[in-house]
Amino acid sequence: NQVLEMFDHAYTNYMEHAYPADELMPLTCRGRVRGQEPSRGDVDDALGKFSLTLIDTLDTLVVLNKTKEFEEAVKKVIKDVNLDNDIVVSVFETNIRVLGGLLGGHSVAIMLKEKGEYMQWYGGELLHMAKELGYKLLPAFNTTSGLPYPRVNLKFGVRHPEARTGTETDTCTACAGTLILEFAALSRFTGTSIFEEYARKALDFIWEKRQRSSNLVGVTINIHTGDWVRKDSGVGAGIDSYYEYLLKAYVLLGDDSFLERFNTHYDAIMRYISQPPLLLDVHIHKPMLNARTWMDSLLAFFPGLQVLKGDIRPAIETHEMLYQVIKKHNFLPEAFTTDFRVHWAQHPLRPEFAESTYFLYKATGDPYYLEVGKTLIENLNKYARVPCGFAAMKDVRTGSHEDRMDSFFLAEMFKYLYLLFADKEDMIFDIEDYIFTTEAHLLPLWLSTTNQTISRKNTTTEYTELDDSNFDWTCPNTQILFPNDPMFAQSIREPLKNVVDKSCPRGISRAEESLGSGPKPPLRARDFMASNPEHLEILKKMGVSLIHLKDGRVQLVQHAVQAASSLDAEDGLRFMQEMIELSSQQQKEQQLPPRAVQIVSHPFFGRVVLTAGPAQFGMDLSKRKAGTRGFVATIKPYNGCSEITNPEAVKEKIALMQRGQCMFAEKARNVQKAGAIGGIVIDDNEGSSSDTAPLFQMAGDGKNTDDITIPMLFLFNKEGNIILDAIREYEAVEVLLSDKAKDRDLEMDNMDQKLSENDSHKQSSEETTSASQDVGLASEEPEGGENSDVAQPDSLSPAHADSDSVSISNQDSYVPENEASTQEPECTQVDNQPQERKTETESDSKADWDNKVQPMESILADWNEDIEAFEMMEKDEL
Repeated sequence: NQVLEMFDHAYTNYMEHAYPADELMPLTCRGRVRGQEPSRGDVDDALGKFSLTLIDTLDTLVVLNKTKEFEEAVKKVIKDVNLDNDIVVSVFETNIRVLGGLLGGHSVAIMLKEKGEYMQWYGGELLHMAKELGYKLLPAFNTTSGLPYPRVNLKFGVRHPEARTGTETDTCTACAGTLILEFAALSRFTGTSIFEEYARKALDFIWEKRQRSSNLVGVTINIHTGDWVRKDSGVGAGIDSYYEYLLKAYVLLGDDSFLERFNTHYDAIMRYISQPPLLLDVHIHKPMLNARTWMDSLLAFFPGLQVLKGDIRPAIETHEMLYQVIKKHNFLPEAFTTDFRVHWAQHPLRPEFAESTYFLYKATGDPYYLEVGKTLIENLNKYARVPCGFAAMKDVRTGSHEDRMDSFFLAEMFKYLYLLFADKEDMIFDIEDYIFTTEAHLLPLWLSTTNQTISRKNTTTEYTELDDSNFDWTCPNTQILFPNDPMFAQSIREPLKNVVDKSCPRGISRAEESLGSGPKPPLRARDFMASNPEHLEILKKMGVSLIHLKDGRVQLVQHAVQAASSLDAEDGLRFMQEMIELSSQQQKEQQLPPRAVQIVSHPFFGRVVLTAGPAQFGMDLSKRKAGTRGFVATIKPYNGCSEITNPEAVKEKIALMQRGQCMFAEKARNVQKAGAIGGIVIDDNEGSSSDTAPLFQMAGDGKNTDDITIPMLFLFNKEGNIILDAIREYEAVEVLLSDKAKDRDLEMDNMDQKLSENDSHKQSSEETTSASQDVGLASEEPEGGENSDVAQPDSLSPAHADSDSVSISNQDSYVPENEASTQEPECTQVDNQPQERKTETESDSKADWDNKVQPMESILADWNEDIEAFEMMEKDEL
């Protein structure tokens, strides 16, 4: 019942505030229409002005036994949705969400019609729309390889002069390999074989291009030549559903070649990528070498796939590890490190973990997984629920929201949560008669014997000889897999109960693992002191030499041939790897983490949390557990650059002011003098938003700012307008400024009253104890004046007074100017999103905005392409 109520809250708000738009924007209670909102890049390619969320939700309505609502929704789709729009969309997203949604809707519609109560008027209209859409996607396959272009224009195709697409050369493996279920189902439903033929050709090409020695595939591939563009391989973003569709294509279509390919890949995954309970990307040519030391949240689907495969033990292990991460952060961050710190802090309400939880419960019958499901429900209601739906998390550490509710939240999350708790009598049909697509759409298993126009002849060869037991695991009957023995799963989970804890255990590298219980490294990077003669002697033995630079720092260079032995050379290599990690970590820790502005008054009650930029001056909110709470008031003059003329309205309140015309620190001093207990600076660049712009922190004015004792936060224009709109509607609006959103419920107004400003603490620039999302430094300048010096934080200095800072290189690479601490980094949550760091010293104008947003910088990979080259740059995009 709780899941049904939550679904109703999300679905009703979409229909009332967003339909016929593609998605709901739950913070501003309106629809997201492509072209009318700031571009979010590739994320917007899922939007095609075809009422995406409604189509994606069709079969969910039937699973949740909302047949009347389903019938109304189908009529709306038939009447209102236009698929002939001049708009460029993602082939992958349109296939799994729209084509899959139409086919899933058609599947349950004919099922209801056969039952004789509902949908008696239905004449296959959704299938006709699906066929129309299928033909609109076919031009994307006009390549020599058979791999589709990543994007297509719904009206003009790919190569048409007005198509505005067709110049791309690369696509992701999942993008080209996640078509077979929908395209084959379309062919089987309609008797038109061309769709299944095209999808099979794409799968065949990927299989032929696999790395033959490792049997792994890369993340991105050239659609014309078949060359691998990104040669790292894992089970997360970019590859995930390719593996899923190989196994499920066998289940749905009964073609043994798909099962043989899946088992070949699965053997490689378990041999190289699986490092229980972790799943780490490796290089396809050197699969024993990790490609990175972090994991993305999309791999959470893999335990569910392993259940379908029948390999339960590793599924339980990985799922338990993910659950421990969720218990630490409330949600699964988009990416997290091997020691379970935040790498990318967003969480767009992804359903993959709920999917795996459902399948594990089906397989084991262990009530533990019902408790996991309850935790997911509680966290969604507590942290993501807002008055107009459920909002994605902008930052799981602060609890701040993003104005988005993706269609997959309704298509998948509620479907899996409902099925997790539903009994057979709660269902109006047998779910076992269907297979789930990657978007959780339902395709009937009877399609395997319908319109078999494709030959099952195996067109690929050279399958790897595998242990026969590997094939015995496939497609188990979940009802009898582990009957009445929930202790089986518990015995596997128990050793992993504390795998994620407050001590942030560091993952063991394969190099260290190979040492086993052998001798420990002679010197660790965290212990190194450049002034210690013993350390210098050890470095010399390992082939590492020191070069003293003119600025007093020390450069480390390794020449393996100068090491005393091959073992010493390996120790030197390991030392250099650790030093690079330490140096990179230290750079991250110079940044302040994002803060949160939480609206706590009626009718919000803490359910709306806005991402705020921190200030390098004023109260340090991370040291004030309760935060600063108060009603907001707009100051006069609004820019806050002179003495406040309405101090009686500002006293004991949180002052709202506009960015521009003077330094941030000057604004803070003026509102503090007027009696404000805090300040919020709102960006004056119309349309700016934390959804699309890199967060930045407000720098001081180059002078001593110890006199500023109130907290100051920065909001982009869109987030600031949410508060201003609330003031216009409700007049009295109370907010909480904090480092992290507090618990949200209807009793939130029983929270302690706002604390006196006398408790404020000045912020010390040396006390940056938590790394953050890339944060740009900005300091405003008096209008018409010269550029002011921006007081940027110094690089962290070594912990030991007698040690020099170091930069690191070996014979093949050089990492310049990075200072490395000799102190072990504190256990902090790190968010290394692929966003730029921006430094601004001039007051911003609207004309400057576009000039200041630079392309996303490549992210320094945690490990290197191979042992010889340390410095590998790659663009890691979720």
